[in-house]
Amino acid sequence: MNNLPNDPVMLMSFLNLKLRDQFDSLDALCDDYDVDKQTIIDKLATIGFEYDEGQNQFK
Repeated sequence: MNNLPNDPVMLMSFLNLKLRDQFDSLDALCDDYDVDKQTIIDKLATIGFEYDEGQNQFK
């Protein structure tokens, strides 16, 4: 995850921006950035956010 923000709040904000503007799914974003999807999900879960696939964002 070297090319993504390390801070969980900044990461959530960054991901939601990218998911809204550039990627149609978290899988597509993870493929493009070469990061593990579960690692992102677990990191954001530590601050109470979950990925909503229907809305394509973390809430």
